[in-house]
Amino acid sequence: MNQTHPVMKYVQEKGQGFGARMLNHMPGMAQEALAKALDYPYIYPDLDSFVKCLMAIQLKQGKSSFIHEDVAKARVDFIQQMKAIQGKPTPLKMVEDIRLPLHSGTIMARHYHPAPQKKLPMIMFYHGGAFMVGSLDTHDEFCRLLAVHAKVQVLSVAYPLTPEYSPLQIVQVCEDALAWAHQNSKTLKIYKNRIAVAGDSAGGNLATVVAQHSVGKSYAARAQLLLYPVLDFKSRHPSFYAYKEGLVLSEEDVNLVSRLYVENHQMALDDPLVSPTYGNLKQLPPTYVITAQHDLLHDEASIYAHKLRQHGVRVYHKNYVDQTHGFINLSPISKRAKKYVIEIARDFRKFWDKRN
Repeated sequence: MNQTHPVMKYVQEKGQGFGARMLNHMPGMAQEALAKALDYPYIYPDLDSFVKCLMAIQLKQGKSSFIHEDVAKARVDFIQQMKAIQGKPTPLKMVEDIRLPLHSGTIMARHYHPAPQKKLPMIMFYHGGAFMVGSLDTHDEFCRLLAVHAKVQVLSVAYPLTPEYSPLQIVQVCEDALAWAHQNSKTLKIYKNRIAVAGDSAGGNLATVVAQHSVGKSYAARAQLLLYPVLDFKSRHPSFYAYKEGLVLSEEDVNLVSRLYVENHQMALDDPLVSPTYGNLKQLPPTYVITAQHDLLHDEASIYAHKLRQHGVRVYHKNYVDQTHGFINLSPISKRAKKYVIEIARDFRKFWDKRN
């Protein structure tokens, strides 16, 4: 099957977002047939057929990895990819870009508030993107859905990226942002002691490290929402070998991140600053862990959830069997991904509200 396949031609002519929305409305059996017609070579029987189609199209376009050596180009590519699939944003009463004057320097953040006149809990959100790509815009729709359906404020943090910045610098900015929100909780109308940290992938790593660093401090995180987080650069678990090819995140991606984020900054692979699974797990706040079965990072998050329970932390672990890494970013074009994001938002709020 060559690249003149009618679907490939349609996607090329109409654009990735339009083509993906068309695929989203096809029955599952038709999606499976299309993935086969496009010669998708990987056998993942339980993977969402819509995702299979997207992966098959990407492979036909010569894309086998999420990021690449040319970091500047990777950033532009990711922004363009996310822009291509954006639809009408979920309406929200207040969305405002603000500057955070932190001890570590001034950064931008985006404040989402579904009911600006009311006091609400706040979620500090650190976006994913392999520590080197991603922005406030690439995760805008997820933050909107999170704010609306969890009934919380969200403060999305535009932290500095690697390789220009080291793990220590990036973590310091993320922790300073949490401290800033705590210091300004009255102005922001945040319920007392109701600030959580959250993040997807690399952002999940940063949320975890910040939660560990803030234990015992006045601004300590009061809950964690970790979406398929990066937690262990040192070890390779069975899921790594089972799902290292043909999906959103590849072995090649992980190796590149390990080099650019960890090794090039003279960090050990098991340093808790980059691999929080080796950190101090005592007295951490209630933690809600989301994993995708078809994700090479699946096992390290599952192991981390188990470790937290062993240290007396209240944990809920939800695994989405038919999804792969990065599925929250598909909510603008996938009915199933949007349904899951709404479910995560609602269930996290219930989990957070529950007392021990």
